[in-house]
Amino acid sequence: MKSVWTMLGLMLLAGHLTAASVRAEEAAQPQPCDVPADLLSSESSLPKVAEMVKGKQPLNVLVVGSRSSTIPTQEASAYPAQLLAALKGRLPSAEVNLSVELQASKTAEETAAGLVKLVDAKKPTLVIWQTGTVDAMRSVDPDDFRSAIDEGVVALQKAGTDVVLVNLQYSPRTETMISAPPYLDNMRVVAQQHDVPLFDRFAIMRHWNEAGDFDLFSTSHGVELAKQVHACLGRALSKFVIDAAHLDQAQQN
Repeated sequence: MKSVWTMLGLMLLAGHLTAASVRAEEAAQPQPCDVPADLLSSESSLPKVAEMVKGKQPLNVLVVGSRSSTIPTQEASAYPAQLLAALKGRLPSAEVNLSVELQASKTAEETAAGLVKLVDAKKPTLVIWQTGTVDAMRSVDPDDFRSAIDEGVVALQKAGTDVVLVNLQYSPRTETMISAPPYLDNMRVVAQQHDVPLFDRFAIMRHWNEAGDFDLFSTSHGVELAKQVHACLGRALSKFVIDAAHLDQAQQN
C-alpha cells in the first residue's frame, strides 16, 4: 500500500511540474500587443511621480491630447481611461486621479500656449502631452514644431510638473499622405534636451501592425479595433510611467 501511495505522489508531482512547465512556456511566449522592452525603456525619470507615490500623496495625471486620445461615445475604452485603470491596478495603495483635456485640431504651438493655464487649474503631478498628428497633417514647419514642443516642455517644468511626451499614432493608410519622420525626430530631440521620457506610440503601434497583433490598414473593424488598440496603449503607458518613476514592487503593492 505504501508503494502505491508513493507512486501516486510521484505522478501528482510530475503532473504539477508539467503544468508549471507549460505555464512557464506560455509566459515566455509573446502575448498579443506585447511591447519590446527597448520601446518601453527611458533613461529619463519622473521624480515627482515617485515622490507622490512614495509619500502616500495623490498622484494627479493630466492627459493633454488630440482626437486620437479619444474614441467617440466610448470614453471608458479610450487609452486615458485604460491608463487610469492600469495605474490603479499597479498602484493599489495609491490615490490616482486622471483628467483629460482634448485640444482637437490644435497644433503643438496652439496647445503649448495654454499649458500653464491648464496646470494652474488642474494641479497635476504629471502631464502626458500627446501631440504631433495635427502638425504633420497640416505640414507645419518641423523647426516651428520643435520650438513649440520645446517651449511647452519648459513651461511645464517651470510649473513644477513631470512630463511625458507621446508622439503621433501610426497608420499604414496615411504613410504616403503624412511625412511623420521630421515630427518624430524633433520630439525625440526635445525629450533628450529636457530629459523627459518619450512614449514612442508611433513605433509601438507600428510594431503591433507588423507583428500581426492588429491590422491597422483595415477599415472594417472600426470601433472594436480602436478599443483593443487603446486598451493596449493604456497598459503599455502605465508600465512606461511606473518604470520611468522607478517605482519598485514594494511601492506597487
